[in-house]
Amino acid sequence: MVTDKRLSQTMRIDLIPDVPAEPVKGKRVIVAPPTRKFRKVEVRLPGATQAPFGYQELLQSIYDAVLITDLSGRVVDANVRAIEFLFYERDEFLNLSIFDIISGADESLLGTIWESLQNERHALLQAYCIRKDRSYFPAEIAVNKIRLGDIRLCFFIRDITVRRQQEEMLRTEHMAIQNAGNGIAIANMEAKLEYVNPAVARMWGYKQPDELIGVDARDLILNQEKAEEMVQTVLVERKLWMAQTQAKRNDNQGIFDVQISAACNINSDGETIGMVMSLVDISDQKRAEQAIREAERTRVMLESLGAACHHLGQPATVILANMGMLSAKLKDISDPMIRELIQSTLQASERLAEVLHKLNTANEYRTVCYIDDGGKSETPGSRIVDI
Repeated sequence: MVTDKRLSQTMRIDLIPDVPAEPVKGKRVIVAPPTRKFRKVEVRLPGATQAPFGYQELLQSIYDAVLITDLSGRVVDANVRAIEFLFYERDEFLNLSIFDIISGADESLLGTIWESLQNERHALLQAYCIRKDRSYFPAEIAVNKIRLGDIRLCFFIRDITVRRQQEEMLRTEHMAIQNAGNGIAIANMEAKLEYVNPAVARMWGYKQPDELIGVDARDLILNQEKAEEMVQTVLVERKLWMAQTQAKRNDNQGIFDVQISAACNINSDGETIGMVMSLVDISDQKRAEQAIREAERTRVMLESLGAACHHLGQPATVILANMGMLSAKLKDISDPMIRELIQSTLQASERLAEVLHKLNTANEYRTVCYIDDGGKSETPGSRIVDI
């Protein structure tokens, strides 16, 4: 067996296709390239002029579409796969050139390919191929040279439509994750972070997401019991874990509330290879909920105060009126103690009326400490309404 000491090399060429026309019935089509004149290039090698035994059997068995051309680009042979891909009959291929098949190809492309094949084993093209119905598809094309009497160029064409769609989908999903407002983190089976999006870095106070790579996912959570519970539930029990907990920012900006949803990360074989976490900063939500609770508490207390004032108002009015009439009789009372009791009771009644009026017109519920013990007592019984 003859071996070549040179290492196999490949030249990569990205070919810009012709500008496509408007879509027709769900298919994107392109304008056919103009007819080109070919310059005959003949390279004669000594030896047999017929194809070697088994050549057709090998050609037809190749998975990719195969077009064999002369050095001017004119097609001289094609396999069944090429017929399936490009919709041409075998005889029709013989009237075509590679320029009719590869969108945007011209003589300069053949020159570039030929130069690269002098020193390298293959040339690789990323291009679009044109079918007989003028529709086109993305293709990866490997080109090499073979000796069948004359030197020929062999184009191996692979339809990469599905691959291109998957790549576009992955690119779209990656952009969505990168720009998501919620944090997304991926950890391996040891709970070490392998990927975090920018939202996670912002939440935890890091400048760049790369700073979190390799950090233990449990260190993101302040409550270590919950952190261990998360790892145990997801990586050991293979179950979904959700919780609201607290985390501490790296830049010493304090503690914040976070909602975490963690699930198994599963590969194409259905095996668990780690966990995926969705993280949401719910600090604002918590503050809003607290504000709503405070507002509801204030509303209830103000309504209670209003009801109490309503019930106390009538007897207080009676007491105040009666004490007013008694004070008018003070000049007829000779006992000074009784006179003093009536006067002090009248003053208390007036004070009671003022308090009831303030409580009835209050629009904010506040309390103050009733027992001054240096702030040690904070029980409900130690505070009264501030009026």
